[in-house]
Amino acid sequence: MLAQTSSDATALPILVAALVAIALPWLLVAVTAMSVHRILLLQTVVFLALAMLLCLPRVRVALVPRAARRAVAHRAAMEQFFIRGIAHKKDRTGVLIFVSLAERYARIIADQGIAALVPQSEWQGAIDALVAHMSGGRIAEGFITAIDMCGKVLETNFPRTETSRDELPDRMHLI
Repeated sequence: MLAQTSSDATALPILVAALVAIALPWLLVAVTAMSVHRILLLQTVVFLALAMLLCLPRVRVALVPRAARRAVAHRAAMEQFFIRGIAHKKDRTGVLIFVSLAERYARIIADQGIAALVPQSEWQGAIDALVAHMSGGRIAEGFITAIDMCGKVLETNFPRTETSRDELPDRMHLI
């Protein structure tokens, strides 16, 4: 799963733009002799300009503290895990590789069946390989490497049998 961003929330940028626009007239009245009409016009222009600037994806993400960005990205990953039906595999062995570019977040989520046998720390090698490739701009190669590494972990702990079948499509989702 590859997401450009995990959240399209614009409440914080709009709040910041509104607070600056509300404070601006008080400042202008105190330090200038501008007319009320001109102050209100400037207030409107400042609000619109700040709102547009702060709602740009990179700026909007930068306004949010790192811990909050990670929490939002993790929530989005968990939502996709359940929405895509990965949690409904028979042996509970579904695995999701989730990357959110704007939040700079990558995580492998393993369902209960595999998580009981494989600690989260064992997935770290796949995450490290994915991040290394992505930092070099090779997103596809990063996913291929991470998928291969996850496949080996699954093969070791849940080898394919004659009755094994793919319950879910193995595909990339872009959100």
